[in-house]
Amino acid sequence: MPGELTTRVAHRLTALVVLERCGHRTAQTMRGIGELTPGAPYLVVGFVVRRRLEIGLQTRAEVDEPSGDLAPGRRRIVLVVASRLVHVNLHLLDATYELFRAYFGFPQRSAPDGNEIGAVYGIIETTLRLLRQDGVTHLAAATDTVIESFRNDMFDGYKAGEGIEPELRAQFPLAEEALRVLGVVVWPLVEFEADDGMATAALRWVDDVDKVVILSPDKDMMQCVVGDAIVTFNRREDKEFNEQAVIEKFGVPPVSIPDYLALVGDTADGVPGIVGWGAKSTSTVLASYGRLERIPTSETLWNVKVRGAARLSENLEAAREEAYLFRTLTTLRRDVELEESLDDLEWKGVHKEPFLALCDRYGFEEIRRRPHVWAE
Repeated sequence: MPGELTTRVAHRLTALVVLERCGHRTAQTMRGIGELTPGAPYLVVGFVVRRRLEIGLQTRAEVDEPSGDLAPGRRRIVLVVASRLVHVNLHLLDATYELFRAYFGFPQRSAPDGNEIGAVYGIIETTLRLLRQDGVTHLAAATDTVIESFRNDMFDGYKAGEGIEPELRAQFPLAEEALRVLGVVVWPLVEFEADDGMATAALRWVDDVDKVVILSPDKDMMQCVVGDAIVTFNRREDKEFNEQAVIEKFGVPPVSIPDYLALVGDTADGVPGIVGWGAKSTSTVLASYGRLERIPTSETLWNVKVRGAARLSENLEAAREEAYLFRTLTTLRRDVELEESLDDLEWKGVHKEPFLALCDRYGFEEIRRRPHVWAE
């Protein structure tokens, strides 16, 4: 750090200067600081590099008050006393899965008009529980509002909505309404799937938050995991998967998950896989080659030993094109149009009047007082 730090303590103007030229993570940190007082335990250190403000921590109460303009590309040190730090975590909720889980996991119940409404009650209950947890600062939910997507045009066997119980399907729009009333941004996807929406959001905002948590147990979401920065979390099993956990479970890194599912198959999505390829053989081969196109065309060229290698190789060569199609089906899209900014995803509380009206409409008397924060 160049020069000696002065003993002057940063004041409000210093914080405002930083806020005008910093990224979202630092801005959120500064908003949570409160009064900037001498002797505070932390020092937020920021410097502008390549149009992005990087931050770190120093445990000193002295500050170097900045002067002049913090122009992009200039490495000017900014030190601000902070009494506490606010972590920005983006949680992405697989609302389709949550609605299914609520439908089968909560007791059935009827609204005053006689329609089944138990799954909506369940998703409200579990989402309010989620919002009470520490670290849930930003939340968005994605739904497969029509179940089918562009993938159904690519493969006739891909999952469709014909087998879904009518009582459950009728609750999709009601659940989306309920989530919005809870103050949660909802992405009801039609051309794409909920998984594509979450994958897009994770990639878009990973550099702007401390952590992205994808709340889904789906295997295909594992391809989005990046170190400890993007993780998945299975709420039912209370289990988090970072990159190391993905490797331990599947034997391959996140980038190889689409190839893994192409070979093994994914019954939940109607992807059949390649005959004979199981979890063990697939993980062994992909751990060495990574992607389908890198697997040699003959087992005699493989650098790994796999039981039944000749049969596996024969089956793969007979269905290479199908395997590539299956990989396309299991590869999540990262180009879904999401209109919101990260600021829009910050949870500010439940919308009181609409929530109470919803409770009256559906007879949810027992959860009227459940919200712990009301939106202003």
